[in-house]
Amino acid sequence: MLIEVMMEDDRWQDAGLAPLAETAAAATLSHLGLDPADWAISILACDDARIAELNAEFRDRPTPTNVLSWPSAAREPQTPGTRPDLPVPGPDPELGDIAIAHGTCAREAEAAGKSFEDHVTHLVVHAVLHLLGYDHVRDRDATVMEATEIEILGKLGIADPY
Repeated sequence: MLIEVMMEDDRWQDAGLAPLAETAAAATLSHLGLDPADWAISILACDDARIAELNAEFRDRPTPTNVLSWPSAAREPQTPGTRPDLPVPGPDPELGDIAIAHGTCAREAEAAGKSFEDHVTHLVVHAVLHLLGYDHVRDRDATVMEATEIEILGKLGIADPY
């Protein structure tokens, strides 16, 4: 798998985002039966100000958030509560883009009493699932997505975040 991390906030370098993201993304893809070597994901490692700009531009919410994702293709299932169809490897390995904000992630981890690394790993798993068509807008879809996250995180030795 190719994870390209663009560092806009140097705190992410110190936090070891690249190896955390690689582990989380590979675990997510492998859990779903996809070979991580077949796929590429770009990650923008930014601060709260930058993610607030992106959140305003793409979601009309001018506030910071922890993570955003942009899938390279629409993959969401039509029937609520079902899993999305998995992508098929081909000439374009790009699954999509992710942006993650250091400040928000650090505050959330501290408030929840979780390690920063575990929280970031959870958010990368969450974002990769979004790239694969999982979502949590509809209740039945949220149930499927959260159960999948819990299974993946459990394999990584991370407790149920919900």
